Amino acid sequence: MSQPQQQQQHQQQQLNSNIPVSEIFWTLVDKADKKFSKIRDIPYYQRSRHDTYFSKVFKVYTQLWKFQQENRQKLIEAGLKRWEIGEIASRIGQLYFGQYMRTSDFNYLSESYIFYEAIFTRDYFKDGLFQDVNIANKQLRFLARFLTVCLLLNRREVLPQLVNQLKVLVDECKRVFVDSDFREWKVVVLEIGRFLKADTSFMNVRPVRYSLVLDSHPDTLPHVPVAIAKRNLKLRDAVLSSFHHNEVKFSELTIDTFRMLQCLEWEPSGSFYQSGGSKLSHNGATGSGRISYLQDIADPTLPANPRKAILYRPSLTHFVAVLATICEELPPDGILLVYLSASGAGAGAGSFGAGHNESGCINFGSRGDRGSNCIYPSDFLPFTRRPLLLVIDNENSKSFKASITSVIKEAEKGESVAMLLSPNRLPPIVSDCSHSSNGSLFTMFLTAPLQAFCLLLGFSGTDIDLDLYNKAEILLSSSLNNWGLALASSDTLDPVWGQVLGDPFIRRLLLRFIFCQTVLTLYAPVYNKSDFLPTCVPSLTTPVLPPSHSYQSVIQQLASIFGATKHFIFSENVSPENIPSNVDQV
Repeated sequence: MSQPQQQQQHQQQQLNSNIPVSEIFWTLVDKADKKFSKIRDIPYYQRSRHDTYFSKVFKVYTQLWKFQQENRQKLIEAGLKRWEIGEIASRIGQLYFGQYMRTSDFNYLSESYIFYEAIFTRDYFKDGLFQDVNIANKQLRFLARFLTVCLLLNRREVLPQLVNQLKVLVDECKRVFVDSDFREWKVVVLEIGRFLKADTSFMNVRPVRYSLVLDSHPDTLPHVPVAIAKRNLKLRDAVLSSFHHNEVKFSELTIDTFRMLQCLEWEPSGSFYQSGGSKLSHNGATGSGRISYLQDIADPTLPANPRKAILYRPSLTHFVAVLATICEELPPDGILLVYLSASGAGAGAGSFGAGHNESGCINFGSRGDRGSNCIYPSDFLPFTRRPLLLVIDNENSKSFKASITSVIKEAEKGESVAMLLSPNRLPPIVSDCSHSSNGSLFTMFLTAPLQAFCLLLGFSGTDIDLDLYNKAEILLSSSLNNWGLALASSDTLDPVWGQVLGDPFIRRLLLRFIFCQTVLTLYAPVYNKSDFLPTCVPSLTTPVLPPSHSYQSVIQQLASIFGATKHFIFSENVSPENIPSNVDQV
């Protein structure tokens, strides 16, 4: 600190010594509140504007938090309530969470957890909870935010306690505050119940995030020959959006975007495997403690996560504005992934087949509201100046593919668009795998492929022996790695895929897409029916593989593990008696 700054700080301290502590505190609170209101209104996707303001807001709240800690007793004597301390801590938690949503930096999410955990364990909102409806609403909002952070952090051991407290609090508030309406909070309780039921069907046997323990290390990924890939692109940004009638969601986070968000992030070292031993207590700390927990998740060798913008039921103008802003900031070596999971236009009832239309429109609004809430393939045309990967999960995907291929062929702006598109129809045996119960089957194949395979066969997490499941997981992981090696060395690989195969996230999505396509191709109830198959643009040629590593052979071996080969139709050369199986070696 320079000498003029030291003098200024000394003068300020002398001035403050003549002002009551409580007056200084409330001045800081007022200043922090104003800055918080401004940053809260900045959209998550406006990163450069937000990053500049975040440091200013955070500096004020750091000063405020430190001041109340150093003067806690004097402030309490002056009338400071515990819920007012909790409100400051909650704001800091919100700041950290907002910064995570804007940057995808996992450390901000863990810091948000630390502040929310302190609020919960120290019962900051307990005093006066049932005397003042405003304090009750603060506690309800806090619990909802804490639940979201725990979901994203995969702190599954904490969730039942939080959900139970939320439910009990809503019921008690409804009884005590008879003049207030708590119907929206009853909906929140139902939403989190549905969400957890859908998300824990297999108790998260392995993390959805990219794990260096279970997935290929980026440094070991094979290089595509220069003759095919003239450049190597990295996934830098993603736009994720989902809208289905009666879909599984919590707040503005749907089950599909939740899975995709995690799928495009690195799993922090050790956090998934160590989180189960930490439980909330009411002594102000967790079993792992703050310092050790941060050490567990810190891994300086990991690259930065791709930044993500989560859009909930966006209008077309909002969607286009987000794409434009992100494309403007996209680095020269970057590619933008756009994930859309929604009904076709007119499919407000959520039934398959109701939304087919020749235009390929994807509907993000309620029934009868086609104009401002429909995204057409032509809306992507201005953004083909930059590399794009579109992941379209929609029963109108065939029309979308035809329309966008035609539009881009006529007026492409410089880059070829890569696309992964869902089937037009769901296999009949998995009618219970609707958005109202489990989310999208196609999205599950891309984010948790073995879970999707088991659900397709009618198995739930409680039906399967864990040793068998782990055996299948190892087989699938090694097989996908073999497929990736074969793709990278293929002379017929399209350059559009060749330039992104070196990115670990896109490579994993592409290999899981191949797995999904192969499973549904061989699945007996829909055999030889193209409407039930996902497609990609450009198309992928099948690489040369040893018999035991071929696409069909791997599906046959997986089905054998679960005793489900009868559900598939294999060609004679991959029947069990003709294929040397890898199952016993796993």
